[in-house]
Amino acid sequence: MRLEKLLEKLEYECVCGNLQTEVTQVVYDSRKVTEGCLFICIEGAVFDGHEFASEVVSKGAKVLVVSKDVELLPEQRETVTVIRVENTRYAMAFISAAYFGNPADKLTVIGITGTKGKTTTTYMVKSILENAGRKVGLVGTIEVIIGDTHIHAQNTTPESYLLQEYFSRMVECGCDTVVMEVSSQALMLHRTQGFVFDYGIFTNMEPDHIGPAEHSSFEEYMACKGLLFKQCKVGIVNSDDSHYKTVLEGHTCQMETYGLKEGADLLASNLKLSKKSGNLGVEFTVSGLLDMDVEVATPGRFSVYNALTAIAICRHFGVSGENIKKALLDVKVKGRIEPVKVSPEFTLLIDYAHNAMALESLLKSLKEYEPGRLVCLFGCGGNRSKLRRYEMGEVSGKLADLTIITSDNPRFEEPQDIINDIKTGIAKTDGKYVEICDRKEAIAYAIQNGRPGDIIVLAGKGHEDYQEIKGVKYPMDERDLIADILRGK
Repeated sequence: MRLEKLLEKLEYECVCGNLQTEVTQVVYDSRKVTEGCLFICIEGAVFDGHEFASEVVSKGAKVLVVSKDVELLPEQRETVTVIRVENTRYAMAFISAAYFGNPADKLTVIGITGTKGKTTTTYMVKSILENAGRKVGLVGTIEVIIGDTHIHAQNTTPESYLLQEYFSRMVECGCDTVVMEVSSQALMLHRTQGFVFDYGIFTNMEPDHIGPAEHSSFEEYMACKGLLFKQCKVGIVNSDDSHYKTVLEGHTCQMETYGLKEGADLLASNLKLSKKSGNLGVEFTVSGLLDMDVEVATPGRFSVYNALTAIAICRHFGVSGENIKKALLDVKVKGRIEPVKVSPEFTLLIDYAHNAMALESLLKSLKEYEPGRLVCLFGCGGNRSKLRRYEMGEVSGKLADLTIITSDNPRFEEPQDIINDIKTGIAKTDGKYVEICDRKEAIAYAIQNGRPGDIIVLAGKGHEDYQEIKGVKYPMDERDLIADILRGK
């Protein structure tokens, strides 16, 4: 493809070379340079692509996209085209979109941002729309789904080049829609530039992802979430969230709201918890922009919010109420309040809750079902904040009838040291606990000591299928562990 074509939606300066240069490939990793490629110099947290400029040219790169001066040999300047832009990540998004033929223009693109609920809602939307006959791709924390192909996700929202490649593959396999999670990091790093979202959705906002290599403050976190509403045609937001007006400051899209409080354009009311054969769910009424009764087969108020979000999106696609109701009953999301049948006597759930906020929300929701006992099994990741361990220990100690402390991803720390930190948090409460370092043994203990009416939640791992120890990721899926335990292995 001709370089000039790749740059047509960007402001740039041609420092040297020829805009008619033919580009064979777009590359941003110096290890993947090929003859005739365009190389984008990205400034990362560890490496700066500008430092590899001379090396990539010697490997065959014909175009460099830079945001500052680079060192090249005199003879290299005669053979390479250098394009200077203000921000190379921003430029990469537009270059990638052009390289793949602007595939987002051929899709209806739905982007969901927020602290919680993104993953579950994307699967709900996919289920509803596919039930109504659309072909839907998905990009999210767990995986990327393109037709029958499932690709393990490395980031909630991939780099712009990879995202555009996924869009292109979706178009090729006949998708007409894509629903995706949009992280604040992705918005901050311009991964979602180069196209316009048809629908942008805000679920909720809580202090998270604040610290080194993430966001410097809660205010920056909110501002980054708000960028979505300057990149979409229609915004759909949870008006119950106290931060939603701040997030929407400067928005350029049409707006509508949903929530459980009066005043929302789409309102959920008459919530009723349901408990059928050990399966936990919730029923509610929707009114306003759409009128219907709904039941979801997952527990808690947050399940109502997730379902209401999905309904608010899918009503724009003309989906019938019956199709919505059927899809919401059928949808299951791996590691998100996921029920695993082990006994008719008690309920066992797997959930990704891996910080104090998520764990508190989960346990409070489960307590509303008035279990015989609420049993919480969890550990904490190594080489992470000790404060998270104290807080999670305190939350579980206050809300669970029994806490089973075990190992999560110890990484380069000793599992027992992490457990001791969790116990420091529990010591602030009068909660009962046991400590079993081996996670499989801990799960076996939970199952073998389950009592009628108990709700047992395995928290922290969720969809993860590994355990990271000393830099090695060992296969470990809690569903497999449970199956082995039930078989007596």
